[in-house]
Amino acid sequence: MAEELTALYQTHTWDLVTLPPGKHTIGCRWVYKIKTKSDGSVERYKARLMAKRYSQKYGMDYEETFAPVAKMITIRIIIVVAFVRQWKIFQMDVKNAFLNGDLHRLRKALYGLKQAPRAWFEKFSTVITSLGFSPSNHDSTLFVRCMSAGKILLSLYVDDMVITGDDYGGIESLKRDLAHWFAMKDLGLLRYFLGIEVAQSKKGYLLS
Repeated sequence: MAEELTALYQTHTWDLVTLPPGKHTIGCRWVYKIKTKSDGSVERYKARLMAKRYSQKYGMDYEETFAPVAKMITIRIIIVVAFVRQWKIFQMDVKNAFLNGDLHRLRKALYGLKQAPRAWFEKFSTVITSLGFSPSNHDSTLFVRCMSAGKILLSLYVDDMVITGDDYGGIESLKRDLAHWFAMKDLGLLRYFLGIEVAQSKKGYLLS
């Protein structure tokens, strides 16, 4: 909980102001979750300060809420392409992803707000395109960069991302650039993603 509050202060999520006449506050609550490893053991305990989204009013507290997430077929295709071309697949996690989304009323998005996912995706899209990536026409959460040094593919699922390609120098540079913008966690080679364990062998990748 202390770590979550620290992240909220570091991202300057809010300013304390006097409530305008006729306006209502949106409450919040703590939500706890145990994140496990692929073998079922505890990886870490998580605490989130969540806004009570059910008290938000459309047109007053929020407007657009939709945010795309990676399609599982896209993830599978990336794995197939990486195996055929003998590319390594890396995984990264964005800490407190939704706290990075810029809002028009609050300074930053808060978990639980209906517009938080969209705000985060818009912020990430702005950053990744500034680094030379373009979204795919078939999946807007798949970003591709083709340069003389090689290709890099990045697929984003909320705060988890899969990165592969043959430009390994560019991938390491990309990791540093993302860490400059967001609090990132480098998870190394792809092992466990969206509840699926990924194991590599000479015959291909095994998903279970």
